[in-house]
This record gives sequence, C-alpha cells and structure tokens, in this order.
Amino acid sequence: MKTPVLAPSVLSADFSKLGEAVSLIEKNGGSVVHIDVMDGSFVPEITYGQPVVRCIRPLTSLPFDVHLMVEHPENQIDSFAAAGADWITFHLEAAVHAHRLIQHIHELGKKAGIAIVPSTPVSLLSELLEYADIILVMTVNPGWGGQKIIPSCVEKIKELKRIREEKGYGYLISVDGGVNSKTLGTVLDAGADVIVSGSAFFNGSLKWNV
Repeated sequence: MKTPVLAPSVLSADFSKLGEAVSLIEKNGGSVVHIDVMDGSFVPEITYGQPVVRCIRPLTSLPFDVHLMVEHPENQIDSFAAAGADWITFHLEAAVHAHRLIQHIHELGKKAGIAIVPSTPVSLLSELLEYADIILVMTVNPGWGGQKIIPSCVEKIKELKRIREEKGYGYLISVDGGVNSKTLGTVLDAGADVIVSGSAFFNGSLKWNV
C-alpha cells in the first residue's frame, strides 16, 4: 500500500447510512475504512461493536482499521478479527501485555497497531516498535470527533519517523484527530503515512489530492 493513505473514520458518518458512508469513502480517495470502537469506559462515549463491522464488511474490499478505544482489548481481538477487521489497533494505556497482544493479532493474520493518547510519550513504545505494523498517534484526546489538533503531538510523528529510519523498522505512522485541510500538510510533513479524518472528510472540508 502506497503512502500517504487516507483512512476516513465512520465515527463522523450518519450511523443510519453507513453503507452510503462506505461508498463515499471509496469514491473520494479513501484507501482504508477507520472504525472507532468506544466502550464508555476507556473513553466516555459508546459507539458500535462487532455486529456493525460484520454488517458493513460485505460492502467494500477496502481494509478495515478497527481502533479499539476500550478497556481490556485482549477480550475483543478475536471477535473483531472474525467480524472482518484487517488492522486491529489497541491502546498502549489499556494493555498490560502489549507484546502478547501484537503476537496474537499476527497469529490471526491481521496487522497489529498500537495507539497512544496525547499524554503518552513515544519512549514508552520502545520495546514494541520493532513488532508493530502501525503506530497510531492520537493528536486529540480520544472520545469525540471534531476536536482541534494538539500541536505538541506533531513532534511525536517526527520522533517516530526518526526512530524508524535509524532502526530500520517497518511500521506505518497513523495520525488521528483534528486533521483537516489546514493541518494536513503539517502532519504529512512531519512523516505521517496514514491520515485518519472524520468530521473534515464527511463535511467535505478535507481536500485529498496528495
């Protein structure tokens, strides 16, 4: 998959028209469907679960990037893989045995991602970067769409790019939160490979022509 990649988040779509949302992603430059799963505990909101993923899976051949914003992600890996996830990303802050989770996701034939919230430094990923397929940098505090990007988080993208080049690692750097036409260039210049966009994509303000 060539980068940069646009991964629109259906969190900002009309949930009563998810089929239309998936079609819109295909027609407007999306290469991945980003699916934010929230449990009302790790983050305040509750979104959707495996049945929704299973229902929209036949509608597209695009990869599904399932972002688990949940406590105890180890309890959800198998069922989301079975429902149709291609990439499964869990939060470092919610996982004690993160290395084991990465191994398990790989055993299921899926790509493994690790996400970090704005208050988590890149240094805490040092023992895991070699094994991960995706590192998801949250550039807003997770839980709601439509927030403004936190500028200091852009430095994490630069740091992850530098480490990848120095160590020869193969992970993709994904960015989620506050990406719109004004901030897109900033995160791309910093080294982002995967751009997650929700509100800006679905309201038409993100112009994807990279």
